[in-house]
Amino acid sequence: MGEKLKILFLCTGNSCRSQMAEGWTRKLKADTIDVFSAGVETHGLNPNAVKVMAEAGVDISGHRSKLVNEFMDMELDAVITVCDNAHETCPYFPPRCKVLHVGFDDPPKMAAALAEQGESEEKQLDCYRKIRDQIKAFVEKMPENISNRVV
Repeated sequence: MGEKLKILFLCTGNSCRSQMAEGWTRKLKADTIDVFSAGVETHGLNPNAVKVMAEAGVDISGHRSKLVNEFMDMELDAVITVCDNAHETCPYFPPRCKVLHVGFDDPPKMAAALAEQGESEEKQLDCYRKIRDQIKAFVEKMPENISNRVV
């Protein structure tokens, strides 16, 4: 088997969506992909992301929020932005590195809107579950679904 792909998931704060993507990739694609996640800022690990990933059998509690600068010198095969802000502010990566955008809705923002409407914590967690499952579906199709996409 050839060398593993090196993929970085990039989000605004590396607290939720990129962490979920890293967790799913480690669980489902560890034999073919070395995965990392980072943010253009660091916001710490979102406890609700940790909770819903644990429900699905993926432990991301040991992850930490990292800045993209930590990966600037790494030879990456692809950087996948998972939110619009990260896509718009993605720093330069070498030409050999594909930069792709696969936007997912922001669970904390979705949950906050429900909280303002007086919805239950369970309904708020459903926002995280929905995005968790969308990210899993994307990861399950890797690397085929990223080979033909370039932003």
